[in-house]
Amino acid sequence: MLGFIFLVGFMVPLCVFVDYWLIVSFLFICSFMYMVLGCPQYFISCGGPYVGTDILSYGLILLSFWICALMLLASSSFYSGQNYIISFLLMNLFLLFSLVLSFSSISLVMFYIFFESSLIPTFFLVLGWGYQPERIQAGVYLLFYTLFASLPLLTSIFNLYCELFTAKSLVFFAVQSSFSFYFYLSMIFAFLVKLPMFIFHLWLPSAHVEAPIAGSMILAGVLLKLGGYGLLRVFSLIYYLGFSYNFFFVGLSLVGGLLVSLVCLRQVDLKSLIAYSSVVHMSIVLSGLFTMTYWGLCGSYTLMIAHGLCSSGIFCLANISYERLGSRSLLVNSGLINLMPSMTLWWFLLCSANMAAPPTLNLLGEISLFNSIISWSWLSIFILSLLSFLGGGYTLYLYSYTQHGKLFSCLYSFSSGSVREYLLLSLHWLPVNFFIINVGLFFNCF
Repeated sequence: MLGFIFLVGFMVPLCVFVDYWLIVSFLFICSFMYMVLGCPQYFISCGGPYVGTDILSYGLILLSFWICALMLLASSSFYSGQNYIISFLLMNLFLLFSLVLSFSSISLVMFYIFFESSLIPTFFLVLGWGYQPERIQAGVYLLFYTLFASLPLLTSIFNLYCELFTAKSLVFFAVQSSFSFYFYLSMIFAFLVKLPMFIFHLWLPSAHVEAPIAGSMILAGVLLKLGGYGLLRVFSLIYYLGFSYNFFFVGLSLVGGLLVSLVCLRQVDLKSLIAYSSVVHMSIVLSGLFTMTYWGLCGSYTLMIAHGLCSSGIFCLANISYERLGSRSLLVNSGLINLMPSMTLWWFLLCSANMAAPPTLNLLGEISLFNSIISWSWLSIFILSLLSFLGGGYTLYLYSYTQHGKLFSCLYSFSSGSVREYLLLSLHWLPVNFFIINVGLFFNCF
């Protein structure tokens, strides 16, 4: 594990001297190396006193490597325009470094430090390479929502350290569980905002709309999963209190997901619609997590991986249309099947994955989560059926509105998809459909 961390650190000075595409190729090579060499055999493989990986962190570290390579592949317009390209590479590599260390930390303090440090490059990505002047407000929303919510987590970690003055250990697997309601609330609040849960989700659509394609991909693909990963890790500390208080968060997440699904049906901005659909998927993940059943925990982990690849791919499709039309409005992005018929196939494949069509990994995750939530309370079947119906509804709305209908009258020139764009989309779609072959990788984590 330490070897891969040093490898990422080694790439930081390289980006000043070598070509942009060499860094992209190097990241893809790192992804394949980690996939083959980094998989632990269902136990913690320690790389030091504070670093280690198990199956749970293995999948998310691999996702971080993959999405960071793809976001550089998607951002070729920055390279062709020489838009502060060295700074852009440094931000992406620093973000990857902090994500890898977040997912491989086995100490609460180390996890908190790297959990918060991932905010800095994300903030600069939104602020430096965003599109509109509103990116400043979106960046401040992103920064202060997360910082404010993580302060109770920091105080709880310090309090826990003072209580464990004899052991002086804050390793996830060695800390005793607590029975304080304040401890329970402060430990999960930061992760609820990061995920994000309904009510605390207002920073996400604005950050997505103002972020460049690299920022949107890493936000939807990996950064939201930091919240789910944090909840999976701290549940061992709040296990007993969870039986008493989790019902509130399950109900709020289900009702919130239903309301946000209705919000999706009235969006006219491409990126805003995809961002709100991420909130819906994360509400299902959160509900399954808080049931604290085996199916719920495994299903939430599966859907996090699947959603990271699928939503990142749909953001790439939205950016491909935006680069040609100069607008994210659904009124302008209509009738694209007449101009880019081959790209319509990728819209169909990724939208069908978003609505959990077989044989995608999304289907496996949603079946597991629906089973866990219905076994928790049979009354939830009514909300889940509406969630499933509306999820298909807003995805079909996105697909049919962009691909069918009349063309925008002011459109006078257009270009079809390039080889780079087809490669980018295929590298999102193939893992979603072929990872389902190895189900044991997702259902042997706990």
